[in-house]
Amino acid sequence: MHSRFISHPLLKEGVIERRSYQIAIAEAAKKESLMVVLPTGLGKTTIALLVILDRLPLGKILFLAPTRPLVVQHSTFLKSVLKLDPALIQTFTGTVLPDKRKKLWEDARIVVCTPQIIENDLLSRRITLSDVSLLIFDECHRAVGNYSYVYIAEKYAEQAREPRVLGMTASPGSERDKIMEICNSLGVKRVESRTEYDPDVAPYVYRKDFEWRAVDVPAELKELRKSLERVLDERIAELRRLGFIRKKSGEITKTEILELRGMIEAQLSKQKHSDLYKALSLQAEVLKLKHAIELIETEGVFALRRYLDRLRNEALSKTGSKASKRLLKDGKFLEVMRAVSSYRGEHPKLPALIQILEEEIRARPNQRIIVFTNYRDTAEMILNALSNLDTDIRAVKFVGQATRMDDRGLKQKEQVEIVNRFKEGFYNVLVATSVAEEGLDIPATDVVIFYEPIPSAIRSIQRKGRTARKKVGKIIVLIAKGTKDEAYYWLSRSKEREMRRRISELQTMELESSETDKNTQQTLTEIPRLRVFADTRETKSGVVRFLEKAGVHLELKNLEVGDYVVSDRVCIERKTTHDFLDSLINRRRNLLEQIKRLKDEYEKPLLVIEGDSPYGNRDVHPNVVRAVMAAITVDLSVPILQTRDEADTASLIYVIAKREQIPNPHEVNPHGKKPTASLKAQQEYFISSLSNIGIVTTRNLLRRFKTIERLVSATKEELMEVEHVGEKTAEHIRAVVSTEYRD
Repeated sequence: MHSRFISHPLLKEGVIERRSYQIAIAEAAKKESLMVVLPTGLGKTTIALLVILDRLPLGKILFLAPTRPLVVQHSTFLKSVLKLDPALIQTFTGTVLPDKRKKLWEDARIVVCTPQIIENDLLSRRITLSDVSLLIFDECHRAVGNYSYVYIAEKYAEQAREPRVLGMTASPGSERDKIMEICNSLGVKRVESRTEYDPDVAPYVYRKDFEWRAVDVPAELKELRKSLERVLDERIAELRRLGFIRKKSGEITKTEILELRGMIEAQLSKQKHSDLYKALSLQAEVLKLKHAIELIETEGVFALRRYLDRLRNEALSKTGSKASKRLLKDGKFLEVMRAVSSYRGEHPKLPALIQILEEEIRARPNQRIIVFTNYRDTAEMILNALSNLDTDIRAVKFVGQATRMDDRGLKQKEQVEIVNRFKEGFYNVLVATSVAEEGLDIPATDVVIFYEPIPSAIRSIQRKGRTARKKVGKIIVLIAKGTKDEAYYWLSRSKEREMRRRISELQTMELESSETDKNTQQTLTEIPRLRVFADTRETKSGVVRFLEKAGVHLELKNLEVGDYVVSDRVCIERKTTHDFLDSLINRRRNLLEQIKRLKDEYEKPLLVIEGDSPYGNRDVHPNVVRAVMAAITVDLSVPILQTRDEADTASLIYVIAKREQIPNPHEVNPHGKKPTASLKAQQEYFISSLSNIGIVTTRNLLRRFKTIERLVSATKEELMEVEHVGEKTAEHIRAVVSTEYRD
């Protein structure tokens, strides 16, 4: 008779329950690389653990997860169940300096970290994946496009001596091509899936009670919607008159409107015509109006009022878009704005939600409830309403990290603190946006409420997986009758069924793992390896990956100016067309000042504009673009080169680096010219030459200690008193100035 718990020499006794479906999937993963599709809460991490036990004797284990809190969660779990010295299980975050990571990597048996860190270390050649015997990708549905998982999987296939991949997700999507793209990106040969209805899973699954509550939209809100639709119809009719919409009847979808922008921009790249510029503005107006209509239908007046306020501020701004300015000149649209401003009611979903929460908390005071909504404004409205109630509801808003003018985001540390207080019961209602759908260790909840349905199968499954983990759960969906809510509800259900069908099909067939296209890589055995400094922020682009594939020795660094340094005299500033135009209209980004600094530091600066033509985009007049380009090339004597895409940019950088470094190599210096103009500049240069010490930190240090002599003799504690200098930075400075030089 089998014990209730799994036994293994490396596993602590009585910590992992024996579940037949987990063991069966793990056995399959021991034989070949595969993707596991399993509903949230059914132990994907336990399956990973069982495969780790099998592969650990063969080499190092690399466990990747998309967020820092999830990385910490996995690392804590492994340390709690494995009979390994905790020092052999390393957690890499951005706070661990690169040089230290290299040493920790060499000594570790298991490394748990975010993919961006591993990508940077691979690009810098600080590490190799040759001895990694198992590579785990958590939330592997992200392995598409330019995400770091794709690059890491490709390098793993190239470098590993005994590769084995385990991808894990609750929902890879409903489209067959998307699922195949994930499998090919990861190099997996098989899909293993279970649903809560499978016989070997059913004993461990708790029932989910599902219900949807329909609410009637008040006549006043319907009238506001009709008023907005009349303004929208005028824009659609104008686009038809100009010949950009050929559809004679039926609703123009958001997807069709987005595709229309691409078509207009493509035509603008070939010819400049007033109708094209007008169509571009109309297309932007249509998108704004469609969003406003969706808000009034499914979210409420508060969210719409917030959106219209932002639209008004944008229109009044000098850098505001033509679309917002044109809307604010439309009398019918202004009437809608006045009506919204004076409306004193709210969407009927709000009182319906309050009633549900009060009933649930009254019935079981110790419940935990998550309310999901698509928009921060709606989350703010819900929280305000709940805060004014004299009930036992203790609600908190849970949003992402991004901060905008009127809405501060939550740092990851704050998110973790809120989750912990939710676990402890300090809060019993979490009002959350999509940030709570994946990537955080949010405890099992009793009730999950959708403030609005969502058309995405992936997101819907992630939300539902937050309940019924350890006991019976409940899912409630609020639906506004006669609105997009109804369509989205049925669409998500259809996509979920389609996803299960697609996965079932893939389980019955052998998948071909993708191989790196060797033809895309240049063989550089005949010439010395080129060396290029790249700004760390450039890892988000594909340029550094193309350079690395071409055999360039990359060194990632926080560059003070420019994005790529190929010699002591050549530095390249890379701008996508979008970034270039944004720097012209965004007051916080002064392009000419950037170029001046580039010229001050380097003898041969260069500006590269990547992508489509900058003319006719972002509502920036062509003459403004021409004037700025003239100032850069004529006044500042900085050449401007245009490239098609990231691959083209990488090829250009490669050619320039080759010219600079072969046959008469120039030193590659990320600090540019050694300053001679002032003593202050030389002092700043001296300190900022230390790795990971930026100009802001440099100036803070020099202001505090006045002289370099005092700075280098300061203690770790004195250094940490300076703003932006943490323990790691202080230790690094002390190590540089106090460690004996070895030839």
